[in-house]
Amino acid sequence: MLGMIVLVLLSWLLLRFTIKQPLSVLGYRPAGLRLQQFAIALLLGILVSSAVHWTESLVTMSNWKLNPEYSWADFLIASWWNFKSVWFEELLFRGALLVLMIHGLGVRWGIVLSSMAFGMYHWFKDGVFGNIPVMLIVFITTSIMGLVWAYAYAKSGSMALAVGSHLGWNGASSILFSDGPNSEQLFVQVTGISYMPLAGIPSLIFFVASNAALPLILFFWIKYNIAMQSKPNEQAVSP
Repeated sequence: MLGMIVLVLLSWLLLRFTIKQPLSVLGYRPAGLRLQQFAIALLLGILVSSAVHWTESLVTMSNWKLNPEYSWADFLIASWWNFKSVWFEELLFRGALLVLMIHGLGVRWGIVLSSMAFGMYHWFKDGVFGNIPVMLIVFITTSIMGLVWAYAYAKSGSMALAVGSHLGWNGASSILFSDGPNSEQLFVQVTGISYMPLAGIPSLIFFVASNAALPLILFFWIKYNIAMQSKPNEQAVSP
């Protein structure tokens, strides 16, 4: 929590004393529109993440069952962890620094550099630094997602779309399907004698395809449905 507070404060200082913009340039106004965009993106992230996990269970011939020991305390702890993790990354990579890069370098380069930084960040977050093949895969998949989330800001003038879909994707993955650092959550994977774990090339293909699903769907949704419906942050995307 302290990290987010510090990032918000630093964001305000950077925007105020460099390009003379208020913190609202990150796009929380108008509130009604941003809440709507956030909610739709959140639902999209949840649905795509859920579809990926259920598809994996079909491919590997496994099942999901409700965790009988799951509690509200487990849910709240995992939700708070996801909330902090997502907001920290969004403020860092799709916040004030992205706005400054767009102003200084243009929309295209701002988006590209932001996505590259996001990809390299995951080398350390995922603990793969030093393993070149894995680093390359992680960089490609996370950079593509970062590219679309940065594009979402450039297109809409708000962080709402990126935060919503990011939170939906991570939340569904870790809270619903126990794919995260918070131990077993709502659903637990069950394997039997017919279980066929993904390995080798099939595992790589599925990993890349599953990580490309959300950015691909989100990109086309943004491209054809999101416009600068209100112009309070137009300066943020027009250097």
